[in-house]
Amino acid sequence: MKNNKKSPKALLLSVAITLAGGSWQAYADQYSDAADKWLANEFTQSSISKAEQMKELAWFTEAAKPFRGMTVNVASETITTHEYESRVLAKAFEEVTGIKVNHDLIQEGDVVEKLQTQMQSGRNIYDAYINDSDLIGTHFRYGKVVPISDMIAGEAKDVTLPTLDLPDFIGLDFTTGPDGKIYQLPDQQFANLYWFRADWFARKDLKAQFKKIYGYNLGVPKNWSAYEDIAEFFSKHVKEIDGERVYGHMDYGKKDPSLGWRFTDAWFSMAGAGDKGLPNGLPVDEWGIRVEGCSPVGSSVSRGGATNGPAAVFATTKYVEWMKKFAPPEAQGMTFSESGPVPAQGNIAQQIFWYTAFTANMTKPGLPVMNDDGTPKWRMAPSPKGPYWEEGMKLGYQDTGSWTFLNSTPEKQRLAAWLYAQFTVAKTVSLKKTLVGLTPIRESDINSQAMTDIAPTLGGLVEFYRSPARKEWTPTGTNVPDYPKLAQLWWQYVAEAASGEKTAQQALDGLAAAQDKVMMRLERAGVQGECGPKLNARKSADYWLNQPGAPKAKLSNEKPQGETVNYDDLLKSWKAAS
Repeated sequence: MKNNKKSPKALLLSVAITLAGGSWQAYADQYSDAADKWLANEFTQSSISKAEQMKELAWFTEAAKPFRGMTVNVASETITTHEYESRVLAKAFEEVTGIKVNHDLIQEGDVVEKLQTQMQSGRNIYDAYINDSDLIGTHFRYGKVVPISDMIAGEAKDVTLPTLDLPDFIGLDFTTGPDGKIYQLPDQQFANLYWFRADWFARKDLKAQFKKIYGYNLGVPKNWSAYEDIAEFFSKHVKEIDGERVYGHMDYGKKDPSLGWRFTDAWFSMAGAGDKGLPNGLPVDEWGIRVEGCSPVGSSVSRGGATNGPAAVFATTKYVEWMKKFAPPEAQGMTFSESGPVPAQGNIAQQIFWYTAFTANMTKPGLPVMNDDGTPKWRMAPSPKGPYWEEGMKLGYQDTGSWTFLNSTPEKQRLAAWLYAQFTVAKTVSLKKTLVGLTPIRESDINSQAMTDIAPTLGGLVEFYRSPARKEWTPTGTNVPDYPKLAQLWWQYVAEAASGEKTAQQALDGLAAAQDKVMMRLERAGVQGECGPKLNARKSADYWLNQPGAPKAKLSNEKPQGETVNYDDLLKSWKAAS
């Protein structure tokens, strides 16, 4: 019979193996325990079952093994959604995967600056950015971004979440280039919509007074004529409600970079300056830039663009006129961030242009615009259409902050950051993130029971995102060849009109010429390949204004009869269309 007694060396080896096995089990328990904790305490609302959530988190734990112990650095602008990611999701991701994330929150302009610096220098500043899809035209032309679709098919194939479900993202069209590649992964979305005091609009005395003066019903304005009448009504005729001075319009006009957003996000589209087409007008978009094939050919009317055309001039004229006549006097000297909280203070009747990202701040208990039961006194609705707008055009702007990866980032860092990006939009966490930041990105979240339950407290946000109307609100598109260079021109020229230094026509002539100059430099540099600018030779304005589509000739009547719709009837039409 063989002696089964182990030697001291074999015994030590056996103990070591046992301890190692226990250590590995402890690691496995550590990550699964973390997943259990986060599901029990934070990600309690999801469009998928708890078992499916657990499976997703287990996938992240397994996929992260080659990257465990690494640190990734990402950047985004500072809004509620990204604050939640930085404060909560980065921590959850680290505990579930073992990958540490520094999620920096910086100003939007700084995000673009860092991104631009990394693209130009090739030096890795951040491993990923949440960057507006407005740069899609920049990204697909410069070749500095690694398209998401290329990553999924290539180096990220083994670390792409099986349940990522790209068709579930409502903003994927906005991050897709003319070549059909998906360049960015949507992380959050919010639209510019009309905002109004539903409680004031429902008052019988105000309704009767409005009808007597204007000859039609006070309601949600369908066109700019009605918006103007309502602005005049509250500012010039009503003047006071409950002893407080009230105004029929709110805006901002200080010479500041944020003034450019007021127009590129997308004032001319509401007026109808561009061509038909979704997500953006073709061949002329809402910036007034014409493309032929995939090449921008001009911004000025003389080159076939519409930046300084009659519709854009009309829109700019109304911007200046309404702010001076119907907004609080201090609006002229305000920036975007200073003007944003004003409607919540309770003396603004309506705003044609309001970011739904403010919804969370507009629904805080105790505000003058909130009822005691937690429902808002205000509602949001589609923005009214300008006289140049035609069916089939975009009607407004939708911000789509999206995960963006550069080829200057070392591959392993990029793949680890890709895991974090997917975690922030995974179905396990996306509904909770949507409920916190109110910037929905997934169809499944929008249609969830949780969103139905919260809808009465959000003033129409859920109804808008469930309606087909949302497709008419889109970000800046691919006609804009270099967003950072061109966007910085807008505020400088618009400020000339806002201050009265120049007429709207003079200011926009300057803007159009400046955009053409930038595109001419890009054309000479030849850095954007076959889809780079190829400017048209100048022709007379009459030649282009007599062609079909944009640029459009001046209308003989830019103020047709005002039209309004009852808000409840609007909701019914949305539900019927859905």
